[in-house]
Amino acid sequence: MAKTVYVLNGPNLNLLGTREPEKYGRATLADVEKLCRATAKRYGIGIEFRQSNLEGEIVNWIQEARARKAAGIVLNAAGYTTTSVAILDALLAAKLPAVEVHITNIHARESFRHNSLISKAARALICGFGIEGYALAITGLAAMIGAKAKS
Repeated sequence: MAKTVYVLNGPNLNLLGTREPEKYGRATLADVEKLCRATAKRYGIGIEFRQSNLEGEIVNWIQEARARKAAGIVLNAAGYTTTSVAILDALLAAKLPAVEVHITNIHARESFRHNSLISKAARALICGFGIEGYALAITGLAAMIGAKAKS
């Protein structure tokens, strides 16, 4: 059975490509999913790719990842990054390796974006690489779980 990684996306990421393209670029969430699947395939990893504007739904998916013994989680919590104790607690309870991803460099933006609650439960943080950060996160997570690239 292939290892599965949950790639979870928070609020407004469904608007990628049209929302503030000067900050987030023109790639869509469908482009992000395609990139994630292609990257994961190189490591023999399956992907559960999801997006929600609802905090509780993201919590449910993290709990599902734990219950299904996923190999790890890649999470762009977006606007919930700085506010969601519920997502933080779900990640801590899941005890799965998690990589936090942000398309922009959150530390070069408004000061309220600098304090990520999610980082307290993440093994790694990737920000500022655009959507390529997702590929970096999957590659890093593959290394954490011992998955080797297929030739």
